Amino acid sequence: MKYAIYGVGALGTVLAAYLAEAGETFDCIVHSDKTAEIFNTEGARVIGKCQMRVPVTAVKHTDVTEKYDIVFLLTKQLTNGETVPEIATMLEPDGVICTMQNGLPEAQIAEVVGKERTFGCTIGWGATNAGPGVSELTSEPVPDALSFGLGSYAGIRDEHFDEIVRILSIMGKVEIEDNFIGTRWVKLLVNSAFSGMSAVCGETFGTIAKNKKSRKIIQKIIKECIDVAKAADIKIEKIQGTDVAKLFDYKGGFKKKISFMLIPLAIKKHRALKASMLQDIEKDIPCEIDFINGIVCDFGKKYQIPTPVNDKVCEIVHKIEAKELKPDFNNVKLF
Repeated sequence: MKYAIYGVGALGTVLAAYLAEAGETFDCIVHSDKTAEIFNTEGARVIGKCQMRVPVTAVKHTDVTEKYDIVFLLTKQLTNGETVPEIATMLEPDGVICTMQNGLPEAQIAEVVGKERTFGCTIGWGATNAGPGVSELTSEPVPDALSFGLGSYAGIRDEHFDEIVRILSIMGKVEIEDNFIGTRWVKLLVNSAFSGMSAVCGETFGTIAKNKKSRKIIQKIIKECIDVAKAADIKIEKIQGTDVAKLFDYKGGFKKKISFMLIPLAIKKHRALKASMLQDIEKDIPCEIDFINGIVCDFGKKYQIPTPVNDKVCEIVHKIEAKELKPDFNNVKLF
């Protein structure tokens, strides 16, 4: 099957490098002539936790002439309204989209290509954009850390699904998720807590988990996510073998103290990660806060569960985008 990676930023560059290193043939679909030229002349380069530079083939999105069986989607959700219909024109009649975006993007994609042609994948590792064609891998390069959670929006398993499993297994461990909404929710929980606070504070996951003031806010974000999921009858799945809902759902003071102590340990493998939302803020481009913490807030309103801490994260990040605040650790005082 012929496939492509649409959106070769921080995560897409790492994925492309791993696949190309293994001898896979595919296209990297990009949005500028300059980026295409860098990939085609210099290859995909990974720094940080591992070092590699691998030749890849890149093509500008407006110059695509191929028809693909699978397109892995790694752009920001902010552009899905234009991006997904464009990708639909690049697909074979039975071609599929595997979205690897944050949040819950499957419903919007299924409206364009259909449920049976919509697959979703959560990414259990992190990377930072270090320039066109260069990405810094911030998670440990071991199979358990370089993990994926894969599911079908229509609950089917066909030849496209099996091919996606094969492709992603080249890089890391692929967990096939029957309860995909539960898998999506646990990633949403992690992103809301750590990416949200990384954007607020301008710090890495490890820094905000270590400091007790920011860790207290992270703990409250996690609890809100768990409470909202319960109200929505969503069973939160494990992530990399960790039952987040069981470990971090508390009622009494003792379990609350234990969950507080566990937060730095839970994020240890990804402590060097800086949220993609923070990277966007630093580049002065809109971030995905409304598709991460904002989703928790929306579900909270729907199921009448208060989400004051997630609400505050959204408020602060929007003020940062409006230049009313800066990403700074002193923002913890605003909670």
